[in-house]
Amino acid sequence: MDKTESSGVFSREDASRGVDFVRALINRDNEVGTYEGRVHTRFPPEPNGYLHIGHAKSIVLNFGIAEDYRGSCNLRFDDTNPTKEEVEYVDSIQEDIRWLGFDWEDRLFYASDYFEQLYLWAENLVERGLAYVDELTAEEIRDYRGTPTEPGKNSPWRDRPAEESLDLFRRMRAGDFPDGHCILRAKIDMAHPNINMRDPALYRIRHAHHHRTGDAWCIYPTYDFAHGQSDAIEGITHSICTLEFENHRPLYEWLLEHLPVPHRPRQIEFARLNLTWTVMSKRKLLRLVQEGYVDGWDDPRMPTISGLRRRGYTPQAIRDFCGRIGVSKTNSTVELSLLEFSLREDLNARAPRYMGVTDPVKLVVTNWPEGKVEWFDASTSPTDPEADTRPVPFSGELYVEREDYMEEAPRKWFRLAPGREVRLKFAYYVTCHEAVRDASGEITELRCTYDPESRGGDTPDGRKVKGTIHWVSATHAVPAEIRLYDTLFDRENPDEVEDFTAAINPESLVINEGYVEPALAEIEPGESVQFLRMGYFCRDRKNGPTAASRGGAADNRTGDADKPVFNRSVTLKDNWARILRNKREDE
Repeated sequence: MDKTESSGVFSREDASRGVDFVRALINRDNEVGTYEGRVHTRFPPEPNGYLHIGHAKSIVLNFGIAEDYRGSCNLRFDDTNPTKEEVEYVDSIQEDIRWLGFDWEDRLFYASDYFEQLYLWAENLVERGLAYVDELTAEEIRDYRGTPTEPGKNSPWRDRPAEESLDLFRRMRAGDFPDGHCILRAKIDMAHPNINMRDPALYRIRHAHHHRTGDAWCIYPTYDFAHGQSDAIEGITHSICTLEFENHRPLYEWLLEHLPVPHRPRQIEFARLNLTWTVMSKRKLLRLVQEGYVDGWDDPRMPTISGLRRRGYTPQAIRDFCGRIGVSKTNSTVELSLLEFSLREDLNARAPRYMGVTDPVKLVVTNWPEGKVEWFDASTSPTDPEADTRPVPFSGELYVEREDYMEEAPRKWFRLAPGREVRLKFAYYVTCHEAVRDASGEITELRCTYDPESRGGDTPDGRKVKGTIHWVSATHAVPAEIRLYDTLFDRENPDEVEDFTAAINPESLVINEGYVEPALAEIEPGESVQFLRMGYFCRDRKNGPTAASRGGAADNRTGDADKPVFNRSVTLKDNWARILRNKREDE
């Protein structure tokens, strides 16, 4: 099956019905009975790191297709490289898949489950003269391989007798040779136009402890050799992988054709996910973790599924995003704003509303009776009359956002300013009269008066104000650490610089000491809420020390286990920012 066969069956009719090219191929197979109408997919991660949003696209595609066609989807770990794999990664991958809402039931497999069978098949190739043991060095193999425009040349070991290669291969398994001494290669064609077909490696020596098989093996199959044969053993019908494996498909099919496998799957390639403002390479993500640029794989600035979960993303939002971007054969880059859109859409419908002040300044109501406290019954939803309510205390001293005050305010400023009246959400109208500053000029207090006749926003004279701001009672406020996350990098494409770490955004994390209303101290870690006017926040799943946002320097705070920590998941639409942006463009 060539490239045309893999991608050329997608029609305008399919597109008009909302069918992507992968499902179109499956439909054609079902129509002609290729697999007797059976659909069986798999998700085959290598346990060498945490899954990221790109893997989520593959998870949703593979498990989603199985659901659509009432088929099955396996989880199979490609654990063929023991030097990079860890049980921690195995556990995190399973947790991420379950969190996204998918279940492999009893179909959890490992490539290492098939090591003995793969080895026997490799011996079969050697015995039939279709594979040989090569003793060239890695550098010599690269030199012999040729280029895309120039053919390679045969290894001097290519035509050694099959019996000799078989003996050497068995000695490789027995541990007689050190790492790199020799490899097993398929004997195909060193002049093949596809470099992947120029006698590719099938087995290499690795004296390394394996997380499942221990020290039972010191030779390990390559991904190319393990992948297709594992698919065949498991009865996979459609082996869906990303586009970089398209040039590996001829080898995938060559191996299936030349081995006595019980079944012949079809490999289909789709474009991987590229996302602006981040990197998607496991190698680069690992470097961010190892060199301390982030707190770990689950740092909320990371594009890992665990990082997105800790930041406050929901499985529904990620699945919605994957549905929106679709599946294609063309590489492209998706805007981060689309992922944020999916999160806003989901949280707007489900997140309860509360009040939290992220950068507080005290507001004193000068005509408020001393010691008086009023309570307001506030709804957690602006649209649902059946939504829960919570009591919100109001006293003569409040905290409001520092950015809600402007000394010299323009005409369209509807927040606090000298002589301006605003509504305090759920409570009263207040008019600002004075800003108190310290010796450095920093505002320490706003002094206002309130209208006792404006409780709840209604006044006897029927007047209305355009500005409404949020607040918390200073007497009852709960101190909270507010982590304001931005993109980890300062440009859409971090790879445009020689060293991507040079593009790290120094403002990717700003930590504020803020205040929240009492009810927010009671929500569970991992729960998402909207801070009115400020964005969507998630109570952090683990309190304590946090890495700094500037170059990965360690933050040596001990952390306060009793103080809730809230991570900003995503901002709200900021109309004032839009006005300022339009004003700058007009100038």
